[in-house]
Amino acid sequence: MARPALEVADIFRAHGPAWRLKQAGHLSRGQLQVMSAIEQCRRAALGGHVLQCRACEQTQIAYNSCRNRHCPKCQATSARRWLEARQAELLPVEFYHLVFTLPAPISAIAWYNKSVLYNILFQSAAETLRTIAADPKHLGARIGATLVLHTWGSAMTHHPHVHGIVPGGGLALDGKRWIACRPGFFLPVRVLSRLFRRLFLEKLGKAHRTGKLQFFGEHQSLAEAKTFADWLQPLRQLEWVVYAKRPFAGPEAVLAYLSRYTHRVAIANRRLVALDEHGVTFTWKDYRNKGRYRDKTMTLAADEFIRSFLLHVLPTGLHRIRHYGLFANTTRKDNLARARELLVSKKANESSGAEINRGNTADNANSDPSPTYVCPDCGAAMIIIETFERGQLPRAPPRGIDAS
Repeated sequence: MARPALEVADIFRAHGPAWRLKQAGHLSRGQLQVMSAIEQCRRAALGGHVLQCRACEQTQIAYNSCRNRHCPKCQATSARRWLEARQAELLPVEFYHLVFTLPAPISAIAWYNKSVLYNILFQSAAETLRTIAADPKHLGARIGATLVLHTWGSAMTHHPHVHGIVPGGGLALDGKRWIACRPGFFLPVRVLSRLFRRLFLEKLGKAHRTGKLQFFGEHQSLAEAKTFADWLQPLRQLEWVVYAKRPFAGPEAVLAYLSRYTHRVAIANRRLVALDEHGVTFTWKDYRNKGRYRDKTMTLAADEFIRSFLLHVLPTGLHRIRHYGLFANTTRKDNLARARELLVSKKANESSGAEINRGNTADNANSDPSPTYVCPDCGAAMIIIETFERGQLPRAPPRGIDAS
């Protein structure tokens, strides 16, 4: 893939040193580490290796990536490996996409309380799905969910929300049968929204009572219990946004979706248009409009662009992809095996099982994985024939590469 004409790394290298001086003492260690990693990614500073094609023997130098989860250049490989591991876990059923979004007032205090509020967001969304799905009035089953945290809007504004991928059904509470939801309909959105609101506000109130929240600037008065309670009251009446999309076309479509969402960062390099005396220009989507009128460009001063990007650096140790219910890491293997067994049994009287076998991607997951390195000339796999450490160069330039 050709290198984009402009990258976040270029902006950091050009304007980062001066910006860090101006912000000295106001940046977290994590933000500084992210800037350093992105600036050095795939450059000699991180070392690298020499590749050779198995077919045509073409050689080339490849510098190491930083592997930072906020780096725009490092996410494609991470996403591919993660998806290969997920292929064997997909069930041959409809999958639904849900989005749980925080109201703007809560997003504002999340700036100072990222770990606490992002964890509450995950917990509340997962508990909402499990509770409503287990209710016999709606589904009466144990379901699984994969939740992915995004903290940004298209214009890099602070907009915390979680995307959920959920199968259209679950195991009966006694584990003896698979219960499917109605075709094309998962769970009632209004019911999900109201329970999500209640659970989140309960957990947020508890966090305040136990002293886990901090407030600054215009929100400093919220540290007082009564002021905080009064501030919460309008949020109890507000309609919270829970969005449910129609089911995916099949397991392949689920994987295609996941590849776009699981390893995103605040802005992709391909959206960058220009870096000049006016600042950084990039494309964004205005979802208040429809069709071609959504696509717009925005220009931010370089310092503001850097600030906006670093707003979305996650706290150290916070996992942005989490699995719940049937997909929980500790019981996932057994749960999925039981679900497949029940689905095959359920379909046996309806068809030969071809659909189940087609949807079960476990066999596909065991096929030969795609090569990590591909020759740009002939498309064959490339292998590493030499490695070199940080700041060093190869012992001798590969054939066809100018040593100067």
